[in-house]
Amino acid sequence: MSRYTVKKIEPLELECTAPLAGMYKLSPYVWKEKHTYKMLIRAVNPSDDVTQQAARAYFGTSKDGLNFKMDDGPCLAPSTQSYDKDGCEDPSVILFDRKYYVYYTGWNVTKREGQLMLATGDDPRNLKVEEISIASKEPYLNPKEATLTRLKNGMWALFFEYAQDGRSKLGRAFSKNPDGPWRIEGEFLQARDDSWDSYHLSAGPALVDKDFQTVMFYNGSNPQAHWRIGWVEMDDHGKITARSEEPLITPPASKPGQVDIAFSASNLRDGNDIWLYYSTEDQQPFRAIISVEGP
Repeated sequence: MSRYTVKKIEPLELECTAPLAGMYKLSPYVWKEKHTYKMLIRAVNPSDDVTQQAARAYFGTSKDGLNFKMDDGPCLAPSTQSYDKDGCEDPSVILFDRKYYVYYTGWNVTKREGQLMLATGDDPRNLKVEEISIASKEPYLNPKEATLTRLKNGMWALFFEYAQDGRSKLGRAFSKNPDGPWRIEGEFLQARDDSWDSYHLSAGPALVDKDFQTVMFYNGSNPQAHWRIGWVEMDDHGKITARSEEPLITPPASKPGQVDIAFSASNLRDGNDIWLYYSTEDQQPFRAIISVEGP
């Protein structure tokens, strides 16, 4: 078992124009290509009217992984199709064989239904929505918050949140290809009684690296939906080998009217450290620098 320690937390700085400048920004998915950091981030209109809160995803670039120049318009936005007419939420990105695979949640506010969608392309600014990858149906209702990774045994694993019995649960699916088809293998990680993650669980980013233990920084909460970030380690086949007893990241004390949430979105390696990107209060993005010791 490795030891993970938060060394530093920094807010992301986004240079952007209207309307993005006035939106809540959360779930930053950051990856690196050569000397450039790239990001897709979820943006939500801060309206009291739920029909005006439709999420979309914006693209940005950075030289240091902290200060990003954002595009003027979204690269993923609600369509006229029923599956994402009211929102494109929480994008996650894999670049494989020079092709981008972007998983996101399509939201239909009328049905209160989410579907796990896939968009692809050779440019993250120009994506084509392919299909519903995991549909909302029993026992995996409203699948969302996907994270895709390739395990050391060569199989692709898709972790995702789903709703069942009034709770958010963390499921897992496998495929030989990054675009599926996906074979769902049920619940990956279970809630623990009398713990910080005793009620809801959601997928977070997974880091698979030849020098590090395979780890996911997952999201968990108590019955009051106070979300924190923890970690779970896996072997080469994705079997759980260790799990954090305490949360790695806890949000600052919330003010009246704010949600008590820290939610992980992406990670990447920087030397002997891990950069973990997350958001708090469903509106503010951060980067945590995490040191790793062992195992």
